Amino acid sequence: MTATKNMKIAVSQMTSVDNMEVNLAAILADINAAAAQGAELVVFPENSLYLRLAPGEPLRILDLNGAEAGAIAEAAAKNKINVLLTTPTAGAGVKAKNSTIHFAPGAQAKIVYSKIHMFDVDVDGAPPSRESEKFMSGEGPAVVEINGWKFGLSICYDLRFPELYSRYADSVDAILVPAAFLVPTGQAHWHLLLRARAIENQCYVVAPAQCGEHKSHSGVTRKTFGHSLVVDPWGHVELDNDLGPGLKTVEMKADRIAWVRKQIPMQHHRRMLGLGNKETVR
Repeated sequence: MTATKNMKIAVSQMTSVDNMEVNLAAILADINAAAAQGAELVVFPENSLYLRLAPGEPLRILDLNGAEAGAIAEAAAKNKINVLLTTPTAGAGVKAKNSTIHFAPGAQAKIVYSKIHMFDVDVDGAPPSRESEKFMSGEGPAVVEINGWKFGLSICYDLRFPELYSRYADSVDAILVPAAFLVPTGQAHWHLLLRARAIENQCYVVAPAQCGEHKSHSGVTRKTFGHSLVVDPWGHVELDNDLGPGLKTVEMKADRIAWVRKQIPMQHHRRMLGLGNKETVR
């Protein structure tokens, strides 16, 4: 743990669509609102700037030197607030990456993480998903430090793979999970998995989410689960936004992390990290 002071964080819940201009207006409004509420950092859900809804539609990606990124950077600088935004960015060839971008006040926007696990599934009650058709996997785990807090980064489907989060165990103060969970999987697994990640890694988990019914310009609709969460290191849910789009703030407490790790000193008890594939076959 590196945090020595508390951090007030703003969590944006969105109903993004396949219109970058509409989404950008909502993002800028939430950056202004977060700063007005005294937040040091505002986090946005997966696909916040562009959510592809109609199969076959081309992706719109964020150009770090483009107008949209410039507007977000300007808002971050004006409000003296950090922004973590997750949206499609350029990959290799015809494929994009699903990336988290850090807009620090007065600094150049920087991609800090790209989603590792591709959501290629057929879930009953939801349209099939083949994320790998349009996206490529990121390179690996990543940590970003903001105002003395270290954040282990992940995106949505990454949540189901605890081996990723074990790389962050004991070395981060919070884990970020921007997401666009489907309703069936959200109802079954969202709260359970996020609380587990907080408990097993003894850190805060911050999960800004897409919510509600997303309507495409072509008439296609999709529903996402919402329930943006902030979970403390003991597994207590500090924030659960069960409403529609909007912004909520939470103060994350540095001494809460220290207290939890003192109660159950897992950092001294871990035995599996670094062992690699050394299973014994009996």
